[in-house]
Amino acid sequence: MSGWQQHFIIAPIVIPLVAGALLLFFDERQRVVKAMISVVSCLALAAVAIHLLRLVNSGDFEGVYLLGNWPAPFGIVLVVDRLSALMLVLASILAIPALVFALARWHTAGAHFHSLFQFLLMGLNGAFLTGDLFNLFVFFEVMLAASYGLLMHGSGPMRVKAGLHYIAVNLAAALCFLIGVSAIYGSAGTLNMADLAVRIGEIEGERRMLLEAGAAILGVVFLIKAGMWPLNFWLPGAYSAAVAPVAGIFAIMSKVGIYVILRLSLLVFGQGESAGLGLNVLLYGGMATIAFGTIGVLASQALGRLASYSVLVSSGTLLAVLGLSNGEVTAGALFYMVSSTLTIGAFFMLIELVERGQDAGASVLAVTMEAYGDADEEEEEVEVGVTMPGTIAVLGICFAACGILLSGLPPLSGFVAKFAMLTGMIGVGATGDAPIPASVWWIVGLLILSGLAALISMTRAGIRTFWASMEGTVPRVLVMEMAPVMLLIALTLTLTVKAGPAMSYMEETVRNLQQPGTYIDAVINARRAGVAEPSGPDGGGGI
Repeated sequence: MSGWQQHFIIAPIVIPLVAGALLLFFDERQRVVKAMISVVSCLALAAVAIHLLRLVNSGDFEGVYLLGNWPAPFGIVLVVDRLSALMLVLASILAIPALVFALARWHTAGAHFHSLFQFLLMGLNGAFLTGDLFNLFVFFEVMLAASYGLLMHGSGPMRVKAGLHYIAVNLAAALCFLIGVSAIYGSAGTLNMADLAVRIGEIEGERRMLLEAGAAILGVVFLIKAGMWPLNFWLPGAYSAAVAPVAGIFAIMSKVGIYVILRLSLLVFGQGESAGLGLNVLLYGGMATIAFGTIGVLASQALGRLASYSVLVSSGTLLAVLGLSNGEVTAGALFYMVSSTLTIGAFFMLIELVERGQDAGASVLAVTMEAYGDADEEEEEVEVGVTMPGTIAVLGICFAACGILLSGLPPLSGFVAKFAMLTGMIGVGATGDAPIPASVWWIVGLLILSGLAALISMTRAGIRTFWASMEGTVPRVLVMEMAPVMLLIALTLTLTVKAGPAMSYMEETVRNLQQPGTYIDAVINARRAGVAEPSGPDGGGGI
């Protein structure tokens, strides 16, 4: 492998950083130029992320980047393995449709939209790539600072109210993050994840208590970001208040907490005395989150709230599955994470297009009529041969596809993902002749009920939106607004067709995560530029 390819590792951070800074030098009236720079940046980011995934998948790639050429654990380290490469691709692929959708109207609704969007991507990618906890905190703050501006983009009292609530919760989480990181550094003397994994077995006594306290505080922070009940009351209001493209890219932000929990639970706290630390919290907290999200999905009358509670169902499913600590089930969960993120991102953008043709009070009136019936009960003249407008037909097909994906019905990727998880829990993936624990049956029941709730809610919303007898106007939808939604749905179709190779990648990813020695050796023994490679069997390693 050529040495220059190592620089691709830092490119997902540098590209949005340079683009976001460059965009600040252009006046807001130069919209075309700013849009072109932002689109080119996202396309380049997607190309780099896909290239990194291919390099990592080839198995012949040293996925460690030493900033300043300082060796670990003394310098800043960026690490790309199968999991981080997957998250980079998911973030970059989701960013392109969200940005294109915003170019139709929303990027002009406030100042510095494109810069904030690029800095958000920088924070996301940095969180996926960083190899130490302090820089994880730094990239978290970059991501959150950009999300504050994006959430309130477009103004309005609803967004300001939700934005202030969102900022307050995340500032408190950031303070807890800093306290947790300080406690871990005070007990272990390092924040490098690989070095921490090596030292953690040597920490005893009061230092051990301080370490576990710091880990617990960090866990609370990541669970807030993942939206676990009861730490998730900020999420439905914030996500439903955001403008459509922002809510679309926010679909992956809750997955950052899932990613960090998965990374730390297997790398740092997956061995020795720390094995199994916090798994019960993930298991039962995840089940409570699924139940809470399911109730919210059934109770939601507004489509934005329905999508927001679907995010909670997705997060709860992932947390509960991670709590089982089963490799085959975790592989299915990674597949589910990709499918649900693409689906929810498409759904948030589709909602704006669907609601554009509805009267402001139509939903309230529909609920009233459903509960109490039509007071007039006048017979309407049946119109024979009336055709559905093409725009409504396309929106209806996309809405039906999102409903199928969210509810996990065959044959789309949502069904494949749930089937993979259920197979690992109670099917051929279940272990031996041992009885299946009651907690597994609870998860199975919640997965089925959450899918049924999504089906009922989406069907109810679809009938009110597309088949209700109330008068409505055909929404004016631009091609550049419809194309991003269709692209994301097409990606879920591709994921369905390529389910075999995708699941093979997920299974190999989980196997690598369950063998943290490979990650640790690659980081600790990473070669410095211009320094001769040490001889012997431990002289460097790849991920």
